[in-house]
Amino acid sequence: MGVEKSVAVVGLGSMGRALAGAFVRAGFPTTVWNRTPGKAARLVAEGAVRVDSVEEAVAAGSVVVVCVADHDVVRGLLRPVGGGLDGKLLVNLTSATSVEMREVAGVAGVDGYLAGAIMGMPQDIGTAGSSVLYSGPRSAFEAHEEVLRVLGEPVHLGADHGLSSLYAGAGVSLMWSVLNGFLHGAALLGAAGAGASAFVPFARRSIATAAGWLAGYADQVDEGAYPGVDATIASHLTAMEYLVRESEASGVNAELPRFIAGLAERAVAGGRGGDGYAAMIELFRTPSGPPGRATG
Repeated sequence: MGVEKSVAVVGLGSMGRALAGAFVRAGFPTTVWNRTPGKAARLVAEGAVRVDSVEEAVAAGSVVVVCVADHDVVRGLLRPVGGGLDGKLLVNLTSATSVEMREVAGVAGVDGYLAGAIMGMPQDIGTAGSSVLYSGPRSAFEAHEEVLRVLGEPVHLGADHGLSSLYAGAGVSLMWSVLNGFLHGAALLGAAGAGASAFVPFARRSIATAAGWLAGYADQVDEGAYPGVDATIASHLTAMEYLVRESEASGVNAELPRFIAGLAERAVAGGRGGDGYAAMIELFRTPSGPPGRATG
């Protein structure tokens, strides 16, 4: 481990405390700051140094990790630091949009800033169950990779500071879609007295089958061509409408399948009925209108 590397963690919520604890356990000199000093007590007992200002924290660390409530807080904390970040690496692990992550580059300087997204829970930090997505200069990532690896498997996505947020958003969109589909299916089976545990093996096979389609769908998306060689959106819509009726007949909430069918109906109305299902991306590429107002 490079002895010249030291870490400052700004923000000691549950995730910030987990980050700082991982650095302390890994043997890095670790300085911490939080608006509420009491949150640092356990970390100080483990070997961290608590300071009274963000400026002191930044001065103490060659790597400055910020993990606070939101982007507005990040801007407020970093604005008075100014040139104090020169020659240091700023790692912003605050949940923020891609636009907000790019804005921070104006404060940190492009050469010394990595935007990050944590793929895991606080208890996962520093374990095999954690990975962290980073975007920003490859040189900054490689120069500090041994420090970053302390938190979990580090994954560099590219130079655009917005990529980590975009990948994280895409990941949780997929996660929620899978989980909601599983839970709706479990409710549907439960209406007939079948347990959710019995659904798991079938659900896993179904998810694996769908995962096998992804590479082909990705090629179609990248090429902008959607041949309906297996099943068209119109034929998918017929199956979706069946699922809506089945849910209603079983006394199960039908909002999820009705919503999915509604998207397909809009694609069909837009002339995509004869295309393969990957053509749905053209609907998702269209910005949505105000809440409660459909767009086509």
